[in-house]
Formats: sequence, structure tokens, C-alpha cells
Amino acid sequence: MLVLNRKINESLKIGDDIEVKVIAIEGDQVKLGIAAPRDIDIHRQEVYEKITEENEAAMHAPADWIHLLKGNEKTD
Repeated sequence: MLVLNRKINESLKIGDDIEVKVIAIEGDQVKLGIAAPRDIDIHRQEVYEKITEENEAAMHAPADWIHLLKGNEKTD
């Protein structure tokens, strides 16, 4: 893991397209601004983990549920 020190209004670049800028420091919280292409998903870690868990659960859903979601009755 790369660890950097940055002050307010200083930034770092990730590749050519992503910039992370320190906007404010308030107590023990740091506010970051992120400039990235729209096709790059950006999530807080806890949100990303929840999305991953829900996607994993959906992959193991019973096949019958797919028919219900499509509005079709199951045909055997």
C-alpha cells in the first residue's frame, strides 16, 4: 500500500484519468474530491462490500426466481 501525505487542496493522480483531491480536514474526517471518467464506479468501501455480497447472493438464487422476475411462469 502506498501511503502519502497531502494537505488541503493538494491532490494525487491515479493513472491519466483519475484525480483525488483533499477538500477539507475536519477533526478526524477528511473530505476528498474525486474526478474520474463516468464509466469508473466509485463507492465507499462498506457500500462496495454490500454490493458484492448482494451480487454473490443473486448468483446463487434459485432458477425459479428468474422466471418470476421476468414475469413468466416456470415451464418444466
